[in-house]
Amino acid sequence: MSKDDNLAKKAKAEISGMARQGLGHPSTKPVLTGAAIGAVAGILLPVVSLPLGLAAGAGIAFWQRIRR
Repeated sequence: MSKDDNLAKKAKAEISGMARQGLGHPSTKPVLTGAAIGAVAGILLPVVSLPLGLAAGAGIAFWQRIRR
């Protein structure tokens, strides 16, 4: 249970830092890149829409950042 709690704390800290620092935060650019890649996948794949691809790409990139 403490591992999940730690992950939630890390996610909150990353989101807060990204909101405060904007593009100056080290996690912002990789998450935006993941969102862009997801959006392109959403355009190219017929079963995935642009907003879904964008959200999924950003989510995956964010997950990889907080897992470390």
